[in-house]
Amino acid sequence: MSQATFTTSLTIGELEARYPMYCKALRILVREEKTIKQIQRSVCWHRLETLHHCLPRQYKDPKQLYFHLKRELTA
Repeated sequence: MSQATFTTSLTIGELEARYPMYCKALRILVREEKTIKQIQRSVCWHRLETLHHCLPRQYKDPKQLYFHLKRELTA
């Protein structure tokens, strides 16, 4: 699998507007039973990390989201 590349940088506002889409993409990756290592190389993971790093009180750590989704889907 190749490394994710970014051609343009997004503003925090643009990242916030697309937050639900990144969560949906993460849910799909978890549902497809990708490993956490594979998911950590995805664009959605990097963008969720950026949101968490810039606004930690508003956005959860992607690892926390991953484990929550994993637990939700296995229940």
